[in-house]
Amino acid sequence: MAKSLRSKWKRKMRAEKRKKNAPKELARLKTALGLAKKGDDAVMTDMQEIATVVPVEKIKKEADAVMEKDGDDDSTMDLDSKRNKKTLLNEHGQYPVWMSQRQAKKLKSKRMAQKTGGKTKKKKGIAW
Repeated sequence: MAKSLRSKWKRKMRAEKRKKNAPKELARLKTALGLAKKGDDAVMTDMQEIATVVPVEKIKKEADAVMEKDGDDDSTMDLDSKRNKKTLLNEHGQYPVWMSQRQAKKLKSKRMAQKTGGKTKKKKGIAW
């Protein structure tokens, strides 16, 4: 199946929700196991056998670093380096996958009109 923008966005949002809910989930896990009543050191050592324990500060720092990294590159689009920016064709003469057939046909007709100097082919049919 193709990777649509919607599925990519949903996957990204689910990952962010996991990061946000991780501390609550860990606390709930501790209470479910009955380990919250003991000391914190005992809880962490027992918990490390069951789940990976990551401090909240580390998660927040990583999230901030990712946001700063993403924030710098908002204005540029990820285009293929071997793609012509004017015609959007790659080295094999293919349009991008996100472009519809109608849009590609329109660009091709513009390109052909420029190539022939604006002369368009007369359509066959009944002239009214």
